[in-house]
Amino acid sequence: MPNNLKKNDAFADIITCNPEMFSIFQYVETASQNFEPILITGEPGVGKKLLAKSLHTASKKKGKWVIMNVAGLDDAAFSDLLFGKKNKFSEGMIKAAEDGTLLLNEIGGLPPVSQVKLLRLLQNKEGVKTKNPQDNELNVRFIAATENDLWQLQRKGEFHNDLNAMFRRHHIHIPPLRERAEDIPLLINHFLDQAALAMNKKRPTPPKELFILLSTYSFPENIRELKTMIFDAVRRHKSKVLSLDVFKYHIDREHKDIYVPPKLDADDASPFKFFRELPTIKQITLLLVEEAMKRANGNQSIAARMLGISQPALSKRLKNASLRKK
Repeated sequence: MPNNLKKNDAFADIITCNPEMFSIFQYVETASQNFEPILITGEPGVGKKLLAKSLHTASKKKGKWVIMNVAGLDDAAFSDLLFGKKNKFSEGMIKAAEDGTLLLNEIGGLPPVSQVKLLRLLQNKEGVKTKNPQDNELNVRFIAATENDLWQLQRKGEFHNDLNAMFRRHHIHIPPLRERAEDIPLLINHFLDQAALAMNKKRPTPPKELFILLSTYSFPENIRELKTMIFDAVRRHKSKVLSLDVFKYHIDREHKDIYVPPKLDADDASPFKFFRELPTIKQITLLLVEEAMKRANGNQSIAARMLGISQPALSKRLKNASLRKK
């Protein structure tokens, strides 16, 4: 954890050694000192709610931390939950979060008519009774979280442009786990400790191949998915060393057809831009094999899994490549 953070305790539940995450912590620490709305975005399972809770903790506000899941709510249910049934303000989420934080989770699924009500609330403080009737300040911090692209929803007419603009004044995007490979060993050990304690089992020893295997996986569901895999493996393990079987089964069965493309700038759209002449199939195959072996740290089983071929097939290609180089 960076030494220049004043409130390290606020981020104690977030396991990371990633520099981009540390920069986010610094931003959160600064943003926590006012009550302006904040938007947190990121893929499923990256820890949006956990970061929002850290922001609330860093704010040192006396009020409560309240979560309101808004996806799938119709306008009547949204209004009842937010303001209280029949506008009895003492019953709603706003009252529950007074002088604290209200997280509107999955705001991308909020109906358009409810978006207008929320916008009016944030702009004009309409429909909210504060402690002092003469005080027009809304004493609730609103955080919105979503895995959706609000710009795309706005372009499709499904999200209000002014509401999007208001939340994007303070926008935090959490990077996916595949872009934080250095966090994977920390998270593996953290979840092994948690799982062993929860199941009253002796903590198994992770094989070194596990770190290599998971560092090559794209994790479509991010940290939540890694936790599920670890807990399942600990639940099933019977020896001192943790088996790789559960992890291989999960990767093969659940996500074998999922490919998450790397981020590319507009100018870098083609992976062949650096080739003067188009490479042959044999050349591309050799490059793929060499890259897979490099990423797998020389482990043929993991490299073959990455390439979608059997280990004997990979061994044959490696042998042929070795002969060609002689």
